[in-house]
Amino acid sequence: MPRHAFPTIAEAADALENGSVTAAALVEDTLALMSEGEGPRVFTEIHAKAARDSALAMDQLRLVGRAPSRFAGIPITVKDLFDEAGHVTRAGSIARDGAAPATATAPVVARLERQGFVVVGRTNMTEFAFSGLGVNPHYGTPKSAWDRETGRLPGGSSSGAGVAAADGMGFGGLGTDTGGSCRIPAALNGVVGFKPTARRVPIQGVLPLSPSLDSVGPLARSVGCCHVLDAFISGAEAAPGLREIDLSGLRFGVLHNVVEEGMEGEVARPYARALALLEKAGAKLIDLEIPALGRLAQINAKGGLTASEAYAWHQELIESDGTRYDPLILKRIMRGSAMTAADYLAAAKGRAEVIAAATAATTPFDAVICPTVPLAPPPIAAVAEESEYNRINLLLLRNTAIANALDRCAISLPCHLPGEAPAGLMLMGEEMGDARLLAIAAAVEKILDV
Repeated sequence: MPRHAFPTIAEAADALENGSVTAAALVEDTLALMSEGEGPRVFTEIHAKAARDSALAMDQLRLVGRAPSRFAGIPITVKDLFDEAGHVTRAGSIARDGAAPATATAPVVARLERQGFVVVGRTNMTEFAFSGLGVNPHYGTPKSAWDRETGRLPGGSSSGAGVAAADGMGFGGLGTDTGGSCRIPAALNGVVGFKPTARRVPIQGVLPLSPSLDSVGPLARSVGCCHVLDAFISGAEAAPGLREIDLSGLRFGVLHNVVEEGMEGEVARPYARALALLEKAGAKLIDLEIPALGRLAQINAKGGLTASEAYAWHQELIESDGTRYDPLILKRIMRGSAMTAADYLAAAKGRAEVIAAATAATTPFDAVICPTVPLAPPPIAAVAEESEYNRINLLLLRNTAIANALDRCAISLPCHLPGEAPAGLMLMGEEMGDARLLAIAAAVEKILDV
């Protein structure tokens, strides 16, 4: 039984090509979903008129055989971190309310628009992308797609993008991932989130958190959807087909140290089931320990690259509008103010050493496997106290941040059964091994989607 009632990008493209649906109808259906349920908390800005106008234009172009691509007219979302010409890039913060509108559109957004994708709105996020929880006191916190009655964390920082993908508000969206911000919301909402090798995708026109770690990736309902979006944002002019890979004989390193600590049963059970399915498909699962990963907490103890680089960007805005920041986010950024040049260089050196050690350890494997996050979506109310906010935030970021530290590509796939709490299976590939990782992930997705 498929997990999602909503169609994929490929299915929408087929429907557009055979004339069974129009771009205008896809956009209207999307806007209708955006106006109800979690919609008001999922979006910081809705481009209703522009989206309708674009959809009508794509329909006319398709009628005369001039559609820019088979994907022309498909609605997508962009995180409130990307520049769009004529719009203020607020990054989920009211501290940016007085900023001038962007004069140019971020290259990654422009590349999708060039293919005819229709941006329907800007998705909510953790303020300035500096938390893995998805909480936003300014625009509201969208609830995870699971257990709406309780109201559970959507994951961050690309919270709105994850909920939008799960709820059919567009066919996918652009997020960013500095320590897990595409993969955490994917895991907590039961969708797919892909973090590319950072340098494959330009970050120009994206409000920075930590340029040493920032990457731009898609969240969507399938590996194929993420593959299409990733191909275009990384510069392709046509989406190549996903290679078919036989899982039989592939070698997966099942990472144990660090990533399994504190894993809840609601994650452990579907994770174990996923591993069993991989073995049944003929994959070779080999226990893996990377002792060097234990150094990451110490390397980041003073704030690491993220806090120091964030503070460098935010210093002037904090001086003028710091009182408008979420106090918990401000506190995290301000850690960078106490870091010295020696601290920053030590963090960079420590990262390089961990990368070298991990490269040697993972070379024998086609991919490394671990739980995306160790927790099922916690209740939003659970992070009302600062101590719990910090504790749960560290747990949600712990596993995903490994791929950012190692400069690798990584993807989160839903591995739970329908009706269960969402749980993510993370596959990590080699640096610049993105195409192979996506092909492997597509093969894994087939055996998990039961």
